[in-house]
Amino acid sequence: MVTTISVDEEVKKLLESLKGDKDWNSFLKELAEEYATFKREKVRKELKELFEAEFEDVRVKMWAREF
Repeated sequence: MVTTISVDEEVKKLLESLKGDKDWNSFLKELAEEYATFKREKVRKELKELFEAEFEDVRVKMWAREF
């Protein structure tokens, strides 16, 4: 089944310049997969930073209780 996605001409020109020789299916699938990977990595990094910050906070609180 073939579908149509409406975009502004400016967006289409940008996508066409990035697409190169690939067909639209391959290009858009690759673009979506790269975006999903980027988002997962961003969330993973944010969670890691949050965990490390909370771990340091716990260590400080435990240290403070000792004194």
